[in-house]
Amino acid sequence: MDNAGLSFDRMRTFVRVAERGNLSMVAKELGFGQSTVTRHLNELEEAVGVPLLSRTTRRVTLTEEGSRYYANCLQILRLVEQAAEEARDARQAPAGAVRLSCTAALGVMHVTRMIFDFQDRHPDIRIDLNLTDERIDLVREGVDVALRLGPLADSSMKLHAVGESQRLLVGAPAYLSARGRPERPADLSRYETIVMSNVVGSNQLLLSSPDGASLVIPVGGRLRVDHGLAAREALAAGRGIGPTHLWLVHDLLDDGRLEVVLGDYRPSPVPLSLLIVPERAAIARVRLLVDFLAAEIAKLPGIRPS
Repeated sequence: MDNAGLSFDRMRTFVRVAERGNLSMVAKELGFGQSTVTRHLNELEEAVGVPLLSRTTRRVTLTEEGSRYYANCLQILRLVEQAAEEARDARQAPAGAVRLSCTAALGVMHVTRMIFDFQDRHPDIRIDLNLTDERIDLVREGVDVALRLGPLADSSMKLHAVGESQRLLVGAPAYLSARGRPERPADLSRYETIVMSNVVGSNQLLLSSPDGASLVIPVGGRLRVDHGLAAREALAAGRGIGPTHLWLVHDLLDDGRLEVVLGDYRPSPVPLSLLIVPERAAIARVRLLVDFLAAEIAKLPGIRPS
């Protein structure tokens, strides 16, 4: 085996190709030409002595040997980066990039401003913010931390539970005056409801009564949206009623543009979590951002800390 070919640069290139499955995407991400990425992979495979990747015109996948080698490379690169970070942090302020993915409406309304404050405190830390409601693969997309709203499936990611996001039913005063205010949950099925098309089961309202009983109310409406900010606009414009997170509409409630409907009956709260790629969790700048966001998000209206 030729150890000269086993440089950390070639390992990093191999790891990103294994995660992204596309040479041109990795070349763009790393700032190389695609020929350099190909050369790194060829030199690494020659040094190791076995094929690590299976290439087709559409996709690059790991061989059996490549899968084992990828797992070992992750551990090696994590230790190398962590050692460098610890040595640097002992002498100077944390620096470098953190890639953060965040549910879109929460990111636009609140998290972006939190990042401004964070960078004012840590000017050498760069933040790459991705706003999406899709459950992306953190490792494959090169993300360090993801802020997720909703229940989580089993995951290999490190979990930092932030709290629960309280929800309530709201409507615009003009709409409620024109249609009449509902007096009991069963009345809700007669109202236009702003339906979230990307939420499973949004054609039903699941409510908790004051005595703890669960109620299921069928609902529907002429408007379906797939973004929290669109739902906020529709509710404020009097297009119907709907369940919403308090942090999304607290200002509209405060200035009277929305009001609570059947306040004794609440939709279930939604878990709010930070997911961290385990290999990135020990890096100082990642820890700083996670701790900062967890503390600041817990202060938002309607967030009940864990």
